[in-house]
Amino acid sequence: MVILSSVLEVIKLGRKSPLGEFAARPLRSKRKKFRWKKPSYKRRVLKLRKKTDPLEGAPQARGIILEKVGVESKQPNSAIRKCVRIQLSKNGKQITAFLPGDGALKYTDEHDTVLVEGIGGAGGGAVGDLPGVRWKVTHVNGVALESLIYGKAEKPIR
Repeated sequence: MVILSSVLEVIKLGRKSPLGEFAARPLRSKRKKFRWKKPSYKRRVLKLRKKTDPLEGAPQARGIILEKVGVESKQPNSAIRKCVRIQLSKNGKQITAFLPGDGALKYTDEHDTVLVEGIGGAGGGAVGDLPGVRWKVTHVNGVALESLIYGKAEKPIR
């Protein structure tokens, strides 16, 4: 009887889960902890892209033209790309946006309302030989820039 009770006590005191170094639970918690060393994981979980993005995750944004600027293209190209400095109406941040198309600069003036969208680079970055320019102008005063360039529409006077 005494032997049987001591055997039962040993069985009762036995661990429910293994706690060795290579048991599943410690390995899993260790992986969870070391995930934070990876920059890609950290940026994704903390939503750093959305926090640093002037458009705040939106596909398009409205803004007002502050000035027209010429951006020099990167090597080996040599050109002055026509761009505009824009102040976004949603948060007041300033961005530089590219004016696509031949003669697009003629259809934009200071204080015009424009609609900007991403220029389409890898991971939301700049495209081609434009350093630091990540957006392009699509509409000026509510009219598509493309239709202004091709003469299909006239720019409304506000």
